Amino acid sequence: MATKAATGGKGFQPDSDVHVTFEDQQKINRFAKHNARLEDYKRELEIRKNELKSLEEACEEIELFDEDEMIPFQIGEVFISHNLPKTQELLASEKSKNQKEIKEIEDKCSAIQQIMNELKAQLYHRFGSNISLENDD
Repeated sequence: MATKAATGGKGFQPDSDVHVTFEDQQKINRFAKHNARLEDYKRELEIRKNELKSLEEACEEIELFDEDEMIPFQIGEVFISHNLPKTQELLASEKSKNQKEIKEIEDKCSAIQQIMNELKAQLYHRFGSNISLENDD
């Protein structure tokens, strides 16, 4: 049996560790998986937004061209030349497609964030300050 001298004069100190059940571990794992997926979506979103910005800049730049001037447009790894109206049409189509993809990614991020908030609330309720689920950002 521990004496006061052996425990630093503070008496018996109970173990402050909290027992982690299988269900708790599953919630932690789900949170980590969703967090990783959210980070991937955020990177993808940044890429798509940069592409959209480039498309918008291209639209502004080609307005200075003549109607009949041939403008190269990249499709995959190949450049195909089109006149100004056709190139503007292709750029508008790409912008629309890109905006749709951005909206889809933002919706996915929102859904994942909602799930993570629910898991975070449950885990903080269970473990209090013994768990940290905050990003270092």
